[in-house]
Amino acid sequence: MKAIASLLLALLLAACTSISRMDGDQVVNERLAVHVSEAWNKVTDRWEATPYDTWTQEGIPLDHLRIWAGIHPGDAIMVHYPGYSRDADAKDARVPRFRTGLTPEKLVSLFEEFYATAGTVSITKVEPAIFAGQKGVRFEFALARRRDDLNLLGVGWIAVRADPTYGEELYAATFVAPRLHFFQRLLPMAEAVVKTARIRPAAARS
Repeated sequence: MKAIASLLLALLLAACTSISRMDGDQVVNERLAVHVSEAWNKVTDRWEATPYDTWTQEGIPLDHLRIWAGIHPGDAIMVHYPGYSRDADAKDARVPRFRTGLTPEKLVSLFEEFYATAGTVSITKVEPAIFAGQKGVRFEFALARRRDDLNLLGVGWIAVRADPTYGEELYAATFVAPRLHFFQRLLPMAEAVVKTARIRPAAARS
C-alpha cells in the first residue's frame, strides 16, 4: 500500500515540475558559479519557487543535490508549506531561517530541521571544511524517510560570507541518496560539482 502511495505521489510531483539538462558552467541564484562535468537534471517547480536549486541523477525519489546561494538573514531555507510546523500548538508554520551570527552547530541544525520534515534525521559527523572558497563546515547525516521507510545517507556543506549590504550571506549544498548502492555511486558526482563552487564577484551580479 505504501509503495502505491509513493508512486502516486511521484506522479503528482512530476505533473508539477519541469526537468532540464545541466552541464558546463552554471550559476545558482545569480550568486554561485559551479562547473558540471557530468550532466545533471535540474528539477523546477512550475508553481512555486524554492530558495534552492534541485538537481538529480536518477530522479527525486532516489537522489538529489540541492544548492543554496546568497540566502540573506531572515530568509527561510525551505518553502513555507501550509500546515507544516514542528510545534503542534503553533499558530503559524515554523520553518528554518538563516540568521546572522549562527555557530557551525546552529547552521547544521537548520538543515537537520529542513530534512526532519521528511523523516527522522541523525547527524553523524560535523567537521571544518572549505565551501565556495569560504571557511565553513561539512556534515554527514542519516535520514529514515517517513513516506516509504527508505534509509538514506546525506552530506552537506555550509559557508557564511560577509556581505557589505546584508551583513552575511548563506551558501550551502546537500546531497542525499539511498544508503544502498545509490549514495556511494553518486556521491563522487555531487562532490565534483561542490568542489567547483565559487561565489561570484559583486560586479558580476545582475
